[in-house]
Amino acid sequence: MTTLFDSIRIGELDLANRIVMAPLTRNRAAPGQVPSALAVEYYRQRASAGLIITEGSQISPEGQGYVDTPGIYNALQVAGWRRVTDAVHAEGGRIVVQLWHVGRVSHVSLQPNGEPPVSSTARRAETKTFTRDGFVPVSTPRALATDEIPAVIARYRDAARRAMDAGFDGVEVHGANGYLIDQFLRDSINDRNDEYGGAVPNRVRFLVEVMQAIAGAIGGGRTGLRLSPVTPSNDAPQDNDPQALFEHAVAQLAPLQLAFVEVVEGQTAGARDFAPFDYAALRRRFDGPWMVNNGYQRQMALGAVASGAADLVSFGRPFIGNPDLVRRLRENAPQNALDSGTFYGGGAKGYIDYPTLDVHATV
Repeated sequence: MTTLFDSIRIGELDLANRIVMAPLTRNRAAPGQVPSALAVEYYRQRASAGLIITEGSQISPEGQGYVDTPGIYNALQVAGWRRVTDAVHAEGGRIVVQLWHVGRVSHVSLQPNGEPPVSSTARRAETKTFTRDGFVPVSTPRALATDEIPAVIARYRDAARRAMDAGFDGVEVHGANGYLIDQFLRDSINDRNDEYGGAVPNRVRFLVEVMQAIAGAIGGGRTGLRLSPVTPSNDAPQDNDPQALFEHAVAQLAPLQLAFVEVVEGQTAGARDFAPFDYAALRRRFDGPWMVNNGYQRQMALGAVASGAADLVSFGRPFIGNPDLVRRLRENAPQNALDSGTFYGGGAKGYIDYPTLDVHATV
């Protein structure tokens, strides 16, 4: 019987186990959106994960939606990430960067020259973002013109190439949680009347073209994707038919032979039964490694892999407080208490000071 702790090959990557560190925004990048020295230690400590997916990293200045999040669009950022990947690889780990464009979930203070953020739509999201002034309502976006879209797709492709320069083992494209790709996918947000709006194939077009561009640049076997079919995060109301939408999307991606698809089941960081959705049917549309996420505890994760419902399980908050989460899951050991006040922003506290089992202490 396959277990959570067995090795697996996904695409071009050989992983020591099936436990994945999910992407976690921590808002601790150095000036210039460069990964800091603290980030090097943070990821190094968690290298026992079969795979680390980094925090979301914007593909361009326009892709930023929160203060102090790292980028992957210039040489300084690449150098900063190279220090991270070298540290993880020295510990025997594997790491991919999450490529991120927030779309309308941003504020003019975070955008180049104070310009409006861009999206599939000109409608403002009813949500907030994290700026130098704390949490504030997001700004009204402008809809991308049709002839601007190829340049955004090129930004994704170029960011993937820079990820290879930074020593990453691959990339995960952030297609979830109400950010730019999700803003194109859902008819509850996408109100376009060009070839990127309207019917399901049109709304899926942007995602498919992004994935084709990245897979063409670095190979499908080093490319993954995160989706969240029903989450309402960042004012992303339910699509009229999410089952049909996401089954079509996944089926369109099958020819790319992606390294993995990661699916957030239910409401991101919330109720798993938030809205009805047949995840097993979705998986049947994708003949490749399947990763599940959201609220998985040890027994759930063991069962998902043993039953074949998933090939890998990604864990978010448990990895914040437990750098040795793989060992704790293997030994069924207690986990550290989390300090939620240090999740976003700050320094070493709540970031690199959580003890391992060997320390015999809890935060």
